[in-house]
Amino acid sequence: MDARLNLFGNPVAAKFLKHIVSASKVASDSTLPASTQELVKIRASQINGCGFCTDMHTKEAAHAGETSVRLNLIAAWREATVFTEAERAALELAEQGTRIADAAGGVTDEAWANAAKHYDEDQLAALVSLIALINAFNRLNVVVQQPAGDYQVGQFG
Repeated sequence: MDARLNLFGNPVAAKFLKHIVSASKVASDSTLPASTQELVKIRASQINGCGFCTDMHTKEAAHAGETSVRLNLIAAWREATVFTEAERAALELAEQGTRIADAAGGVTDEAWANAAKHYDEDQLAALVSLIALINAFNRLNVVVQQPAGDYQVGQFG
């Protein structure tokens, strides 16, 4: 399977990717826990049906020490006992932020307040930025039908 468009070979797409990758560094360098960042990226990617990002972030999370039990339960996090209350709040915010079009009003005050109990303002800013960025990456990959399964840990640096 080939992608409809080579995002890395096309000069316009490559320039755009360079800028959003640069923006993602702000979130990755924040105090938002790295494991929470990966959980959020995986959950948004699952919702959006982005195989490329799901493949990438599950492999990166496993390489960083995430357990297979937790990785396998991300899609069913509400029923799983393996996530902290803070992680659950981040996953809820990620789901609502990803499904904005599905819910009138977008993210609920309850979901926001729950996240704010666990994360400071800078971490919330990083979390919101991360949710926006992973959704942008997901949309790029889904639109061009970027193939999934061949990602190698550390492939993009």
